[in-house]
Amino acid sequence: MAGIDERGAFSRRGLLKAAVTGVTILSAATLLEACGAAPAAERSGSGGSAAAGTDTGKDIELLRVALPGSLSNLYPGQESGILNYYVAGVCMEGLVGVDTSGAIVPALASKVERTSPTTYVYTIRDDAKFHDGSPVTADDILHSIEMAKDAKVSPSTASYWANLDKATKSGANEITLTSKTADEAFGWIPSNVDALWIAPKAVWEKAKNQIGTAQSLLVGSGPYKVTEFAPDSHVELTRVDTWRGTRPKVAKIRFEFIADDSTRLLAWKANKADMSLNVPLAQARQWESAPGTRVVYAADRSYAGLTFNVSAKPFDDVHVRKAIAHVVNRDAIVKNILHGRGQVATALSTPEQFGGLWTPEQATKELAAIPQYAYDLEQAKKELAQSSVPNGFTVSLSYPSTGPHLGTAALAFAADLKKIGITLDVKELPIEQWLAELNTFPPLSYMWYFNTTGDPGELANWFLGADNPAKYTNGAITEAMAKAEAESDPAKRAALLIEAQSAQAADVAYLPLWWGQSAIALSGAVGVRDYTSYTLMANWPEHLYAAQ
Repeated sequence: MAGIDERGAFSRRGLLKAAVTGVTILSAATLLEACGAAPAAERSGSGGSAAAGTDTGKDIELLRVALPGSLSNLYPGQESGILNYYVAGVCMEGLVGVDTSGAIVPALASKVERTSPTTYVYTIRDDAKFHDGSPVTADDILHSIEMAKDAKVSPSTASYWANLDKATKSGANEITLTSKTADEAFGWIPSNVDALWIAPKAVWEKAKNQIGTAQSLLVGSGPYKVTEFAPDSHVELTRVDTWRGTRPKVAKIRFEFIADDSTRLLAWKANKADMSLNVPLAQARQWESAPGTRVVYAADRSYAGLTFNVSAKPFDDVHVRKAIAHVVNRDAIVKNILHGRGQVATALSTPEQFGGLWTPEQATKELAAIPQYAYDLEQAKKELAQSSVPNGFTVSLSYPSTGPHLGTAALAFAADLKKIGITLDVKELPIEQWLAELNTFPPLSYMWYFNTTGDPGELANWFLGADNPAKYTNGAITEAMAKAEAESDPAKRAALLIEAQSAQAADVAYLPLWWGQSAIALSGAVGVRDYTSYTLMANWPEHLYAAQ
């Protein structure tokens, strides 16, 4: 899955997801204070269960959900923030989906058979219907794939289909997808957590590339249909009778777009919401103390790290890169800025993406074998002294306004960089401007990426592949990644991915900083079964119940 589209622009949906994570900025001094935040186990409400009370068996007539951002288009192919996925995912299906363990499961395809390393055969359900009552046909699916591949219709995800050779109707109720090369990640592409959302062919044609707008509402085969959408205000979804699966207990969902953190907290305290997504970590204690509130945390498979453009001076010098790596106090960032709600990242892959092979705890141990750079100012000085710029230099680092904690962390390690002679000019940019700057491949940049799939190679395929943002090449890594791409054995593939990332660590083209967590707030009247890192990417309303 290429990270850059044919125009050379970043098109990864993960970048845009940064627009809606709702983290509040702290003073840089917070990181440097010795006292820090309380350990996670000492916090009230930490690790709380999403379950609540007794299931009454009753319907939830209206679930009011506060979103920490606004949406102007609901179709993830056009606007690919993580919130777009949460909304579209219960309205539109792919051929496959994801369950709460992060595994690929059937969706509009009742069965998937991989008949060769490059051939996937999908049997289409004969009981699937769109919201308008029409049956889901192979022709609808093939047309939806064409729309997903079209960079004008789906600019945010079209590049994901680059390895598709052909999509054909191979039977009355059967579709075959053939990839150009053997690629273990290809199986994720036709899912609604990656790059396929299926609508009737007639709807696509009528929408004229405007599907997902207020004028051309989403139409799919999921348990809910969009009944009202006011961009930058709210969206309503209503339970449908055409859904073939278990009838969810929630009759109607109303998402209110409340981008300002303080305003969202006030709305919550005024009982204007039953569920709030992405509670800002800096406000977590205030949310936890609100009457009748449970704040529940889960890893969100996000990666935050520094990217060095190894073709730009002075970052073409490995000693410069190693000097900076030794200056960043990652433990302190996780403890004091993330309030313990995260993990020091040792790799590009996140622990939750090795489901079926390792638990997150086991994966954390395996990924810890990748070489790391300890916080050590003396060693940083030694590395800089061996570099082409022993007396130091000045460099800029920008962060998106939607990720203020990135700025707080940068200001903190800027203070330590100053001690070894490097001046870091930290600047905040609007999300659109930040993305545009990334397209120019600056010498030093942040990467803030939210993985949506359970593929451990999702980010590594981009960062260690052609046209990567570090302009980094390494023959041994290229060979290992090529083997990993075609390797079907999960254990062998994981070993190859770790091998490639270990080799990268020696060159420090990328410096992983942390893997994040996100928090949701729930009222006492709402319970959630089986809440995991993947629940909100699955058919999440079916896990909700009315509690007492």
